[in-house]
Amino acid sequence: MNKEWYVLQALTGQEQKARDSILKRLQPEEMTEFIDEVLIPVEKVTEVKKGVKRTINRKFFPGYLLAHIGLYDDSRKIVEKVWYFIRETPGVIGFIGGNEHPVPLRQEEMDVILHQAEDKKVKAKPKVQFEKGENVKITDGPFMNFTGAIVEVDPERGRLKISVAIFGRTAPVELEYWQVERA
Repeated sequence: MNKEWYVLQALTGQEQKARDSILKRLQPEEMTEFIDEVLIPVEKVTEVKKGVKRTINRKFFPGYLLAHIGLYDDSRKIVEKVWYFIRETPGVIGFIGGNEHPVPLRQEEMDVILHQAEDKKVKAKPKVQFEKGENVKITDGPFMNFTGAIVEVDPERGRLKISVAIFGRTAPVELEYWQVERA
């Protein structure tokens, strides 16, 4: 039996519950030979709420799971036991790519998704993206409550260079994303 990657649609916000349910039921329902992995690709994102900086995991594809499943037998017929196991999982709506005969992801597509997920696990990226020329208000540091225009954006480091008017002259100030908000 050949295992392939499939996209499962889940109720939004219940992806983790659906994944846990599948994994918990694998042993008791003797499905370990048909299902290897169930993934929810996430990326680390930093955000500031009420002055507190925190890092959270944000889903790449909200409402979807990726599962490595042996859904078809050697003669390309659906294995009913696996089909109903997935379809009857709480929180799972169904397969993406055909209700009657789901189409698996190509291995190249899956490699890209796994590579993206691996890259974004390592370094947290800011939740808010800024653009050159945008006006912002500084919310932290010695220039708190000053406003200025973004001169330069460095998304790799999560830093901004902002032109701020101080004593009637403009001066560049370098800050992190979380130290500013849109004006």
